[in-house]
Amino acid sequence: MAWIYLLVAAVFEVVFALSTNATEGFTRLWPSLLTVAAATGGVFFLSLALKTLDVGVGYTIWTGLGSLGTVTFSAILYKERLTTPKVISFIAIIGGVVGLKLSAGV
Repeated sequence: MAWIYLLVAAVFEVVFALSTNATEGFTRLWPSLLTVAAATGGVFFLSLALKTLDVGVGYTIWTGLGSLGTVTFSAILYKERLTTPKVISFIAIIGGVVGLKLSAGV
């Protein structure tokens, strides 16, 4: 169940990052409320995952998946460019996440 909780937490992390961009400095109500709710959901599900997972593994995977999702959906929603260095960095992050998952033993 810990890995499911971690994936749910990562989805909340992506929503948090994307909605933060839409708040325009927390001057827009609905994106601001979504940002707070997503941050709360992300930390809540991360805490459930960390009941079983090592904090170093869980937190790093959470932030890695959140980063990958944020950059991917930023390119789609906000038309941000995916450059070659970004793609290479994505591949490195994915490799790190897979390595941590394999080393976790849970």
